[in-house]
Amino acid sequence: MFSRRSIRRSFLIQLIFASASLIFIFSSLLYFYIENSILEEKQKSLLDYAKNIANDESMFDADISAPEKYLGLDVEVIYLNQSHIGMNMYETTKNHNTQLTLIYPFNFNDYSYLKITKDITATKILLDKILHYIFIINIAGFLLVIVYAIGLSKMLVSPVKTLSTKLSDMNEHLMHPIKIEELPEEFEPLGRTINHLIARIQNFVKYQKELFIGTAHELKTPLAIIKLKNQVTLIKKRSSDEYIYALKTTNKTVDEMNVIVSNILNIGRQEGAQLDKTQEVDIISILKQKADDFKLLASNEDKELIMNFNPDGFMAIIQIGLLSQIVQNFLQNALKFTPKEGIVNLISSQDDHGLLIQVIDEGCGIDESIDLFAPFKRQGNKSGVGLGLFLAKSAADALGAKITIKNRTDGIDGTVASLHLNSKLSCLLPKNT
Repeated sequence: MFSRRSIRRSFLIQLIFASASLIFIFSSLLYFYIENSILEEKQKSLLDYAKNIANDESMFDADISAPEKYLGLDVEVIYLNQSHIGMNMYETTKNHNTQLTLIYPFNFNDYSYLKITKDITATKILLDKILHYIFIINIAGFLLVIVYAIGLSKMLVSPVKTLSTKLSDMNEHLMHPIKIEELPEEFEPLGRTINHLIARIQNFVKYQKELFIGTAHELKTPLAIIKLKNQVTLIKKRSSDEYIYALKTTNKTVDEMNVIVSNILNIGRQEGAQLDKTQEVDIISILKQKADDFKLLASNEDKELIMNFNPDGFMAIIQIGLLSQIVQNFLQNALKFTPKEGIVNLISSQDDHGLLIQVIDEGCGIDESIDLFAPFKRQGNKSGVGLGLFLAKSAADALGAKITIKNRTDGIDGTVASLHLNSKLSCLLPKNT
Protein backbone atom coordinates (compact mmCIF):
# COMPACT_ATOMS: atom_id res chain seq x y z
CA MET A 1 0.00 0.00 0.00
CA PHE A 2 2.83 2.40 0.87
CA SER A 3 6.51 2.32 -0.10
CA ARG A 4 9.21 1.95 2.49
CA ARG A 5 10.20 5.59 2.03
CA SER A 6 6.63 6.77 2.68
CA ILE A 7 6.23 9.11 5.64
CA ARG A 8 2.61 8.03 5.90
CA ARG A 9 3.65 4.37 6.21
CA SER A 10 6.11 5.18 8.96
CA PHE A 11 3.51 7.30 10.77
CA LEU A 12 0.90 4.51 10.50
CA ILE A 13 3.25 1.88 11.91
CA GLN A 14 4.31 4.07 14.83
CA LEU A 15 0.75 5.17 15.64
CA ILE A 16 -0.65 1.62 15.47
CA PHE A 17 2.19 0.21 17.56
CA ALA A 18 1.88 2.95 20.19
CA SER A 19 -1.92 2.66 20.35
CA ALA A 20 -1.83 -1.15 20.55
CA SER A 21 0.74 -0.98 23.33
CA LEU A 22 -1.39 1.55 25.21
CA ILE A 23 -4.53 -0.58 24.83
CA PHE A 24 -2.70 -3.73 25.99
CA ILE A 25 -1.15 -2.01 29.03
CA PHE A 26 -4.40 -0.33 30.05
CA SER A 27 -6.45 -3.53 29.61
CA SER A 28 -3.92 -5.59 31.56
CA LEU A 29 -3.90 -3.10 34.41
CA LEU A 30 -7.70 -2.99 34.41
CA TYR A 31 -8.04 -6.79 34.50
CA PHE A 32 -5.46 -7.21 37.26
CA TYR A 33 -7.18 -4.51 39.28
CA ILE A 34 -10.59 -6.20 38.91
CA GLU A 35 -9.15 -9.64 39.71
CA ASN A 36 -7.28 -8.45 42.79
CA SER A 37 -10.28 -6.48 44.04
CA ILE A 38 -12.63 -9.49 43.78
CA LEU A 39 -10.16 -11.99 45.26
CA GLU A 40 -9.23 -9.62 48.07
CA GLU A 41 -12.92 -9.34 48.93
CA LYS A 42 -13.21 -13.15 49.08
CA GLN A 43 -10.08 -13.43 51.20
CA LYS A 44 -11.30 -10.75 53.57
CA SER A 45 -14.65 -12.50 54.06
CA LEU A 46 -12.85 -15.75 54.99
CA LEU A 47 -10.57 -13.88 57.35
CA ASP A 48 -13.49 -12.11 59.09
CA TYR A 49 -15.31 -15.43 59.47
CA ALA A 50 -12.21 -17.08 60.98
CA LYS A 51 -11.74 -14.22 63.44
CA ASN A 52 -15.33 -14.48 64.64
CA ILE A 53 -15.05 -18.22 65.32
CA ALA A 54 -11.64 -17.86 66.96
CA ASN A 55 -13.02 -15.16 69.25
CA ASP A 56 -16.10 -17.24 70.14
CA GLU A 57 -18.28 -14.91 68.13
CA SER A 58 -21.21 -15.74 65.97
CA MET A 59 -20.47 -16.08 62.27
CA PHE A 60 -23.47 -13.80 61.76
CA ASP A 61 -21.91 -10.85 63.57
CA ALA A 62 -23.42 -7.48 62.92
CA ASP A 63 -20.29 -6.34 61.11
CA ILE A 64 -20.53 -9.23 58.69
CA SER A 65 -22.75 -9.00 55.66
CA ALA A 66 -25.75 -11.22 55.01
CA PRO A 67 -25.48 -14.93 55.84
CA GLU A 68 -25.99 -15.89 52.22
CA LYS A 69 -22.33 -15.06 51.72
CA TYR A 70 -21.35 -17.96 53.96
CA LEU A 71 -23.05 -20.54 51.76
CA GLY A 72 -20.50 -22.87 50.24
CA LEU A 73 -18.14 -22.66 53.25
CA ASP A 74 -16.52 -25.75 54.78
CA VAL A 75 -15.14 -25.34 58.31
CA GLU A 76 -13.05 -27.87 60.21
CA VAL A 77 -10.49 -27.89 63.03
CA ILE A 78 -7.07 -29.36 62.26
CA TYR A 79 -3.96 -29.87 64.35
CA LEU A 80 -0.51 -28.97 63.07
CA ASN A 81 3.02 -28.98 64.38
CA GLN A 82 4.34 -25.99 66.26
CA SER A 83 6.55 -25.07 63.32
CA HIS A 84 3.47 -24.29 61.24
CA ILE A 85 2.14 -21.61 63.58
CA GLY A 86 0.76 -18.72 61.53
CA MET A 87 -1.98 -17.86 59.05
CA ASN A 88 -1.94 -19.17 55.49
CA MET A 89 -4.25 -18.71 52.50
CA TYR A 90 -4.03 -20.50 49.15
CA GLU A 91 -6.03 -21.61 46.10
CA THR A 92 -6.49 -25.12 44.78
CA THR A 93 -8.07 -26.30 41.53
CA LYS A 94 -9.45 -29.77 41.01
CA ASN A 95 -11.83 -31.02 38.32
CA HIS A 96 -12.32 -27.43 37.08
CA ASN A 97 -13.39 -26.36 40.56
CA THR A 98 -11.40 -23.73 42.38
CA GLN A 99 -11.40 -23.43 46.15
CA LEU A 100 -9.94 -20.78 48.41
CA THR A 101 -8.56 -22.18 51.68
CA LEU A 102 -7.61 -20.30 54.85
CA ILE A 103 -5.55 -21.80 57.67
CA TYR A 104 -6.13 -19.66 60.78
CA PRO A 105 -4.82 -20.20 64.36
CA PHE A 106 -7.61 -21.33 66.69
CA ASN A 107 -6.01 -22.50 69.96
CA PHE A 108 -2.30 -22.07 70.52
CA ASN A 109 -2.27 -24.48 73.47
CA ASP A 110 -3.08 -27.59 71.43
CA TYR A 111 -1.89 -26.20 68.07
CA SER A 112 -5.35 -26.35 66.60
CA TYR A 113 -6.25 -24.36 63.47
CA LEU A 114 -9.35 -23.50 61.61
CA LYS A 115 -9.40 -24.70 58.02
CA ILE A 116 -12.01 -22.76 56.15
CA THR A 117 -12.63 -23.57 52.50
CA LYS A 118 -14.84 -21.66 50.10
CA ASP A 119 -15.73 -22.60 46.55
CA ILE A 120 -14.84 -19.65 44.28
CA THR A 121 -15.41 -21.44 40.97
CA ALA A 122 -18.19 -19.02 40.04
CA THR A 123 -15.85 -16.10 40.75
CA LYS A 124 -13.15 -17.61 38.53
CA ILE A 125 -15.68 -18.13 35.75
CA LEU A 126 -16.72 -14.50 36.10
CA LEU A 127 -13.09 -13.36 35.87
CA ASP A 128 -12.58 -15.52 32.77
CA LYS A 129 -15.63 -13.90 31.16
CA ILE A 130 -14.30 -10.47 32.05
CA LEU A 131 -10.94 -11.36 30.49
CA HIS A 132 -12.69 -12.68 27.41
CA TYR A 133 -14.73 -9.50 27.03
CA ILE A 134 -11.64 -7.35 27.52
CA PHE A 135 -9.88 -9.35 24.81
CA ILE A 136 -12.79 -8.79 22.40
CA ILE A 137 -12.87 -5.08 23.25
CA ASN A 138 -9.11 -4.89 22.62
CA ILE A 139 -9.50 -6.42 19.16
CA ALA A 140 -12.31 -4.01 18.33
CA GLY A 141 -10.29 -1.11 19.70
CA PHE A 142 -7.23 -2.17 17.69
CA LEU A 143 -9.28 -2.25 14.49
CA LEU A 144 -10.69 1.19 15.28
CA VAL A 145 -7.15 2.45 15.87
CA ILE A 146 -6.10 1.18 12.44
CA VAL A 147 -9.04 2.95 10.78
CA TYR A 148 -8.36 6.10 12.78
CA ALA A 149 -4.63 6.00 11.97
CA ILE A 150 -5.33 5.64 8.24
CA GLY A 151 -7.78 8.55 8.30
CA LEU A 152 -5.49 10.72 10.42
CA SER A 153 -2.44 10.03 8.25
CA LYS A 154 -4.47 10.85 5.15
CA MET A 155 -5.58 14.12 6.72
CA LEU A 156 -2.00 15.04 7.70
CA VAL A 157 -0.50 14.40 4.26
CA SER A 158 -3.39 16.10 2.47
CA PRO A 159 -1.72 19.57 2.57
CA VAL A 160 1.50 18.07 1.20
CA LYS A 161 -0.42 16.44 -1.65
CA THR A 162 -2.16 19.74 -2.33
CA LEU A 163 1.20 21.51 -2.52
CA SER A 164 2.58 18.77 -4.76
CA THR A 165 -0.40 19.02 -7.09
CA LYS A 166 -0.07 22.78 -7.37
CA LEU A 167 3.67 22.57 -7.98
CA SER A 168 3.30 19.80 -10.57
CA ASP A 169 0.87 21.96 -12.55
CA MET A 170 3.37 24.82 -12.71
CA ASN A 171 5.95 25.56 -15.38
CA GLU A 172 8.34 28.43 -16.02
CA HIS A 173 5.54 30.37 -17.75
CA LEU A 174 2.70 29.70 -15.28
CA MET A 175 4.04 30.09 -11.76
CA HIS A 176 1.87 31.59 -9.07
CA PRO A 177 2.66 31.96 -5.35
CA ILE A 178 0.90 29.58 -2.98
CA LYS A 179 -1.78 31.17 -0.77
CA ILE A 180 -0.29 30.83 2.70
CA GLU A 181 -3.58 31.61 4.44
CA GLU A 182 -5.14 28.45 2.97
CA LEU A 183 -2.51 26.17 4.51
CA PRO A 184 -2.52 24.74 8.05
CA GLU A 185 -0.42 26.72 10.49
CA GLU A 186 2.24 24.00 10.64
CA PHE A 187 2.77 24.20 6.86
CA GLU A 188 3.09 27.99 6.67
CA PRO A 189 6.94 27.95 6.88
CA LEU A 190 7.02 25.41 4.04
CA GLY A 191 4.63 27.56 1.99
CA ARG A 192 6.77 30.66 2.52
CA THR A 193 9.88 28.74 1.49
CA ILE A 194 8.18 27.48 -1.68
CA ASN A 195 6.96 31.00 -2.51
CA HIS A 196 10.48 32.30 -2.03
CA LEU A 197 11.75 29.60 -4.36
CA ILE A 198 9.05 30.43 -6.92
CA ALA A 199 10.03 34.11 -6.79
CA ARG A 200 13.66 33.17 -7.36
CA ILE A 201 12.75 30.97 -10.31
CA GLN A 202 10.61 33.74 -11.81
CA ASN A 203 13.46 36.23 -11.44
CA PHE A 204 15.90 33.72 -12.88
CA VAL A 205 13.71 33.06 -15.93
CA LYS A 206 13.09 36.79 -16.39
CA TYR A 207 16.76 37.72 -16.19
CA GLN A 208 17.86 34.78 -18.31
CA LYS A 209 15.54 35.87 -21.09
CA GLU A 210 16.82 39.44 -20.82
CA LEU A 211 20.37 38.11 -20.70
CA PHE A 212 19.98 36.09 -23.89
CA ILE A 213 18.33 38.98 -25.72
CA GLY A 214 20.91 41.46 -24.44
CA THR A 215 23.81 39.14 -25.27
CA ALA A 216 22.60 38.67 -28.82
CA HIS A 217 22.19 42.45 -29.20
CA GLU A 218 25.56 43.30 -27.63
CA LEU A 219 27.43 40.77 -29.75
CA LYS A 220 25.54 41.53 -32.96
CA THR A 221 26.59 45.19 -32.96
CA PRO A 222 30.41 44.68 -32.79
CA LEU A 223 30.17 41.80 -35.26
CA ALA A 224 28.36 44.09 -37.70
CA ILE A 225 31.04 46.74 -37.18
CA ILE A 226 33.85 44.24 -37.79
CA LYS A 227 32.19 42.99 -40.97
CA LEU A 228 31.57 46.52 -42.24
CA LYS A 229 35.17 47.62 -41.60
CA ASN A 230 36.50 44.52 -43.32
CA GLN A 231 34.27 45.17 -46.33
CA VAL A 232 35.46 48.78 -46.54
CA THR A 233 39.08 47.63 -46.22
CA LEU A 234 38.64 45.10 -49.05
CA ILE A 235 37.09 47.59 -51.50
CA LYS A 236 40.48 48.85 -52.69
CA LYS A 237 44.12 48.28 -52.05
CA ARG A 238 45.60 50.21 -49.14
CA SER A 239 48.97 50.89 -47.66
CA SER A 240 50.49 48.74 -44.94
CA ASP A 241 49.86 51.43 -42.33
CA GLU A 242 46.19 51.61 -43.32
CA TYR A 243 45.86 47.83 -43.08
CA ILE A 244 47.56 47.90 -39.64
CA TYR A 245 45.17 50.63 -38.48
CA ALA A 246 42.16 48.64 -39.73
CA LEU A 247 43.37 45.50 -37.93
CA LYS A 248 43.97 47.44 -34.70
CA THR A 249 40.42 48.82 -34.91
CA THR A 250 39.07 45.32 -35.48
CA ASN A 251 41.08 43.96 -32.55
CA LYS A 252 39.68 46.69 -30.31
CA THR A 253 36.16 45.62 -31.23
CA VAL A 254 37.11 41.98 -30.59
CA ASP A 255 38.44 42.98 -27.16
CA GLU A 256 35.07 44.56 -26.38
CA MET A 257 33.38 41.33 -27.39
CA ASN A 258 35.77 39.36 -25.16
CA VAL A 259 34.71 41.53 -22.22
CA ILE A 260 31.08 40.65 -22.88
CA VAL A 261 31.87 36.94 -23.17
CA SER A 262 33.98 37.08 -19.99
CA ASN A 263 31.10 38.62 -18.06
CA ILE A 264 28.72 36.00 -19.39
CA LEU A 265 31.15 33.33 -18.17
CA ASN A 266 31.11 35.02 -14.77
CA ILE A 267 27.36 34.44 -14.67
CA GLY A 268 27.97 30.72 -15.12
CA ARG A 269 30.61 30.76 -12.40
CA GLN A 270 28.23 32.57 -10.08
CA GLU A 271 25.51 29.98 -10.63
CA GLY A 272 28.07 27.38 -9.64
CA ALA A 273 28.97 29.44 -6.56
CA GLN A 274 25.33 29.30 -5.50
CA LEU A 275 25.81 25.56 -5.02
CA ASP A 276 28.92 26.01 -2.87
CA LYS A 277 28.78 24.76 0.70
CA THR A 278 27.58 27.36 3.20
CA GLN A 279 29.90 28.40 6.00
CA GLU A 280 29.43 30.12 9.32
CA VAL A 281 31.48 33.32 9.09
CA ASP A 282 31.75 36.75 10.64
CA ILE A 283 30.33 39.22 8.11
CA ILE A 284 32.11 42.18 9.72
CA SER A 285 35.45 40.41 9.31
CA ILE A 286 34.79 39.87 5.57
CA LEU A 287 33.82 43.54 5.16
CA LYS A 288 37.06 44.64 6.82
CA GLN A 289 39.09 42.45 4.46
CA LYS A 290 37.33 43.88 1.40
CA ALA A 291 37.75 47.41 2.70
CA ASP A 292 41.51 46.90 3.16
CA ASP A 293 41.79 45.67 -0.44
CA PHE A 294 39.93 48.64 -1.91
CA LYS A 295 41.43 51.28 0.38
CA LEU A 296 44.76 51.10 -1.45
CA LEU A 297 42.98 51.24 -4.82
CA ALA A 298 41.05 54.32 -3.72
CA SER A 299 44.22 56.00 -2.55
CA ASN A 300 45.88 55.42 -5.92
CA GLU A 301 42.93 57.18 -7.59
CA ASP A 302 43.11 60.16 -5.17
CA LYS A 303 39.91 59.03 -3.46
CA GLU A 304 39.18 58.09 0.14
CA LEU A 305 37.43 55.00 1.49
CA ILE A 306 35.95 55.46 4.97
CA MET A 307 34.75 52.49 7.02
CA ASN A 308 32.28 52.37 9.89
CA PHE A 309 31.21 48.90 11.05
CA ASN A 310 28.52 48.19 13.66
CA PRO A 311 28.17 45.86 15.48
CA ASP A 312 31.67 44.53 16.20
CA GLY A 313 30.77 41.07 14.90
CA PHE A 314 27.87 39.42 13.11
CA MET A 315 27.79 35.67 12.38
CA ALA A 316 25.91 34.29 9.36
CA ILE A 317 25.66 30.98 7.51
CA ILE A 318 26.16 31.91 3.84
CA GLN A 319 28.21 31.29 0.69
CA ILE A 320 31.24 33.55 1.13
CA GLY A 321 31.85 33.89 -2.63
CA LEU A 322 28.42 35.37 -3.29
CA LEU A 323 28.73 37.91 -0.46
CA SER A 324 32.20 38.95 -1.66
CA GLN A 325 30.92 39.40 -5.21
CA ILE A 326 28.14 41.77 -4.08
CA VAL A 327 30.37 43.92 -1.85
CA GLN A 328 33.10 44.00 -4.50
CA ASN A 329 30.65 45.18 -7.16
CA PHE A 330 29.34 47.91 -4.85
CA LEU A 331 32.85 49.19 -4.14
CA GLN A 332 33.98 49.00 -7.78
CA ASN A 333 30.99 51.04 -8.96
CA ALA A 334 31.37 53.54 -6.14
CA LEU A 335 35.07 54.17 -6.90
CA LYS A 336 34.37 54.26 -10.66
CA PHE A 337 31.79 57.04 -10.47
CA THR A 338 33.22 59.02 -7.53
CA PRO A 339 35.41 61.92 -8.76
CA LYS A 340 38.93 62.55 -7.54
CA GLU A 341 39.24 63.70 -3.93
CA GLY A 342 35.77 62.25 -3.37
CA ILE A 343 34.75 60.01 -0.49
CA VAL A 344 33.26 56.49 -0.52
CA ASN A 345 31.70 55.17 2.71
CA LEU A 346 31.40 51.47 3.56
CA ILE A 347 29.15 51.11 6.62
CA SER A 348 27.17 48.40 8.38
CA SER A 349 24.41 48.59 10.98
CA GLN A 350 22.01 46.23 12.71
CA ASP A 351 18.22 46.52 12.77
CA ASP A 352 15.26 44.31 13.65
CA HIS A 353 15.55 42.38 10.39
CA GLY A 354 19.27 41.69 10.30
CA LEU A 355 22.47 43.35 9.09
CA LEU A 356 22.39 46.31 6.67
CA ILE A 357 25.52 46.88 4.54
CA GLN A 358 25.73 50.14 2.58
CA VAL A 359 28.22 51.67 0.14
CA ILE A 360 27.70 55.42 -0.30
CA ASP A 361 29.50 57.30 -3.10
CA GLU A 362 29.72 60.87 -4.43
CA GLY A 363 29.06 60.04 -8.08
CA CYS A 364 26.54 61.39 -10.54
CA GLY A 365 23.56 59.48 -9.16
CA ILE A 366 21.15 57.25 -11.08
CA ASP A 367 17.81 57.35 -12.85
CA GLU A 368 15.65 55.40 -10.38
CA SER A 369 13.04 54.71 -13.07
CA ILE A 370 15.49 52.36 -14.82
CA ASP A 371 15.94 48.76 -13.68
CA LEU A 372 19.72 48.76 -13.24
CA PHE A 373 19.67 45.11 -12.19
CA ALA A 374 18.59 43.98 -15.65
CA PRO A 375 21.45 42.67 -17.83
CA PHE A 376 23.31 45.14 -20.05
CA LYS A 377 21.71 48.17 -18.37
CA ARG A 378 24.29 50.96 -18.15
CA GLN A 379 24.11 54.48 -16.79
CA GLY A 380 26.61 57.27 -16.47
CA ASN A 381 29.60 58.20 -18.59
CA LYS A 382 31.81 55.29 -17.59
CA SER A 383 32.58 52.22 -19.67
CA GLY A 384 31.17 48.84 -18.77
CA VAL A 385 29.15 45.94 -20.07
CA GLY A 386 26.24 46.34 -17.67
CA LEU A 387 26.33 42.88 -16.06
CA GLY A 388 27.85 43.76 -12.67
CA LEU A 389 24.62 44.69 -10.91
CA PHE A 390 22.83 41.82 -12.64
CA LEU A 391 25.35 39.43 -11.06
CA ALA A 392 25.02 41.18 -7.69
CA LYS A 393 21.22 40.86 -7.78
CA SER A 394 21.43 37.16 -8.66
CA ALA A 395 23.88 36.60 -5.80
CA ALA A 396 21.60 38.46 -3.36
CA ASP A 397 18.62 36.35 -4.42
CA ALA A 398 20.64 33.20 -3.85
CA LEU A 399 21.53 34.39 -0.34
CA GLY A 400 17.92 35.26 0.46
CA ALA A 401 19.01 38.89 0.90
CA LYS A 402 17.60 42.18 -0.39
CA ILE A 403 19.60 44.54 -2.61
CA THR A 404 18.71 48.13 -3.57
CA ILE A 405 20.35 51.16 -5.23
CA LYS A 406 18.96 54.64 -4.61
CA ASN A 407 20.10 58.25 -4.85
CA ARG A 408 21.40 60.00 -1.76
CA THR A 409 18.89 62.12 0.12
CA ASP A 410 21.34 64.24 2.16
CA GLY A 411 21.80 66.96 -0.46
CA ILE A 412 24.96 65.41 -1.97
CA ASP A 413 25.08 63.84 -5.41
CA GLY A 414 25.71 60.12 -5.37
CA THR A 415 24.08 56.78 -4.73
CA VAL A 416 23.50 54.42 -1.81
CA ALA A 417 23.90 50.72 -2.62
CA SER A 418 22.39 48.55 0.13
CA LEU A 419 22.52 44.86 0.98
CA HIS A 420 20.15 43.63 3.70
CA LEU A 421 21.04 40.22 5.19
CA ASN A 422 18.22 38.34 6.91
CA SER A 423 18.78 37.72 10.62
CA LYS A 424 17.04 34.29 10.44
CA LEU A 425 20.33 32.85 9.20
CA SER A 426 22.58 34.95 11.36
CA CYS A 427 23.27 36.09 14.90
CA LEU A 428 25.06 38.88 16.69
CA LEU A 429 28.51 38.14 18.07
CA PRO A 430 29.15 39.14 21.68
CA LYS A 431 31.19 42.31 21.99
CA ASN A 432 34.70 42.08 23.35
CA THR A 433 34.93 43.26 26.94
